[in-house]
Amino acid sequence: MTAVEKKSIACFLDITSDFLSSGYKTKVNDCSFTDDVSSTASSEISLPQDRVSCNTDSIEQIADEIRLCKNCPLGMTRKNAAPGEGSLQPLVMVIGEGPGAEEDAQGRPFVGRAGQLLDKMLEAINLSRNSNCFIANVVKCRPPNNRDPYPEETAACAHFLERQITILKPRFILAAGRVAAQTLLKTTESIGKLRGKFTELTAGNITLPFIATYHPAALLRNEDLKRPAWEDLKLLRSMLDKDKTG
Repeated sequence: MTAVEKKSIACFLDITSDFLSSGYKTKVNDCSFTDDVSSTASSEISLPQDRVSCNTDSIEQIADEIRLCKNCPLGMTRKNAAPGEGSLQPLVMVIGEGPGAEEDAQGRPFVGRAGQLLDKMLEAINLSRNSNCFIANVVKCRPPNNRDPYPEETAACAHFLERQITILKPRFILAAGRVAAQTLLKTTESIGKLRGKFTELTAGNITLPFIATYHPAALLRNEDLKRPAWEDLKLLRSMLDKDKTG
């Protein structure tokens, strides 16, 4: 068993215990885990039954696993998981926070009002989930009342997202909103400091150019954020054009 899998199980047990005892989330013990080392001399690695090798892994396989996943309490309260959707050869992978009410109802990411605005934002720089983008979230199930996902919940979903990135190999990653940017970069810096510039994101064995901007839902609440968000999108478009000509 890998360290990531052990941590996911430990986090699930912690928050399940909280739910059953008091109903309130308590501080989670920060435990360190290591990968199990095989005692055999064989070079073959035995994978758990619910995981597939990198040679046969696919977006469809990951989506099937997500729809069956109960690795954290979000799997118990959701209506439908939203694995992600879009081009399987994307220029850009857009990663948001998590499903909302409409996404939970349909099992698709970014289909509510914020999703409709996201589609328009992407269209403004010649991008679309129908042709050259893949849309996903850091958690695949809706947190109750649209609260921020807990670290234990993003940890439980992390291997799904990493596998998606590794398979899709997008040219660029666009993080939509504070939660997505902070989770992916493992930082607590504000979205105001994280946006407006390119950095690098490492997922598995690949490193990709990464840019963050405000979540479309934030633009619906505060129109003053539309101009800086547009500047972020123009920066992404310029880098896409440079990448194409380079």
